[in-house]
Amino acid sequence: MRQLHSYISIADLQSKVDFALSEDIGEGDITTNGALGKEQIQKAITAKLIAKSDGILSGRKLFELTFKFIDPSVACDFKIEDGNQYNTGESLAKITGPAGAILQAERTALNFIGKLSGIATLAGHYVTAVSHTSCKILDTRKTTPGWRALEKYAVNSGGAVNHRIGLFDMVLIKENHISAAGSIVKAIANVREYLSASKKTNIAIEVEIQNKAELEMALEAKVDRILLDNQTPAELTKLVTHARENSSGVELEASGNITLANVAAYAETGVDFISIGALTHSAPTADLSLLISN
Repeated sequence: MRQLHSYISIADLQSKVDFALSEDIGEGDITTNGALGKEQIQKAITAKLIAKSDGILSGRKLFELTFKFIDPSVACDFKIEDGNQYNTGESLAKITGPAGAILQAERTALNFIGKLSGIATLAGHYVTAVSHTSCKILDTRKTTPGWRALEKYAVNSGGAVNHRIGLFDMVLIKENHISAAGSIVKAIANVREYLSASKKTNIAIEVEIQNKAELEMALEAKVDRILLDNQTPAELTKLVTHARENSSGVELEASGNITLANVAAYAETGVDFISIGALTHSAPTADLSLLISN
């Protein structure tokens, strides 16, 4: 698995931490400042990051940066890496440093790691569900604005694969593009002309289809990947069989109305990929807590 800074720079991570802490602390933490005296605020304490449910870790770098942004002397000693599974009741990290810094950064740090670990955990469930096949689970662009790189990193932590990052790194001709262009054939021809003129001939082209007639058009145009959208497993099986019989190289992707309950059935149709928007837009936050141990 790639490191978090390969998705988003350390400077950008620090910027997100700065914004989140400013949002939470504002003019000052009146609870910590009021409950603890000056000596107690500076007193060194130890806290533990505890898992309250099973999951897959993601976001430890953000967790650590959040504490260090308040006070560089805070140390976070993790027992596992991002992408590793953890169990209910397990202590995942030890945090040591001034009491005031730990208390001020606690919620923001937990928000970061809980959000990302929740995505990783859900991605892991989908990956496990199709592990008896060669199908890969993909994410989508259905991400929280400003959080795409973080959420796609978390998807990768869970063992799933990143689809295109945005509108700039892969062509995906969808239903609305086809309607606006006039036809699948016209949309694909226009894209190829545009990529050629822009000297971007290494960009993969994917097209979304709804039925067999559209599938045949996409196969005839020899695109790199075909998105078979909103099909039942039975319908998808027929389309996959037809595509395999008429093209040896095209990649096939399924999406639409696919859940944990039925994803195995979709994977068993023989598609190469299944894209799941829920990985990022519907993942529950992981249940993690921070407990002071002294």
